[in-house]
Amino acid sequence: MNKYQKINEARKLLGLPERATMKEIKSNYRKLINKWHPDRCSENSDQCDEMTKKIIAAYTTIISYCNQYKFSFAKEEVKKYFSVEEWWFERFGNDPLWGNDKKPK
Repeated sequence: MNKYQKINEARKLLGLPERATMKEIKSNYRKLINKWHPDRCSENSDQCDEMTKKIIAAYTTIISYCNQYKFSFAKEEVKKYFSVEEWWFERFGNDPLWGNDKKPK
């Protein structure tokens, strides 16, 4: 199994979309670990142990990938994640007709 396949399999196990924030990754991991942890699981004990191991391995794979990922701070990349207010201000600034009288936060 290549690296992409391993990461994609881990993503699916954690129930993550193709683009996820660190908050979503941690949240999904916590939900699954709470559901399958042997102390809380109502299923077969062996099945709970196995799922817990798989969830931890998947989370480790995703976190390892995230820690090695090189983030782009290029203007074009950052602009992709502008809020509506930031987008509007970027284009129209304080223009009296189109602009906003307040700067975005």
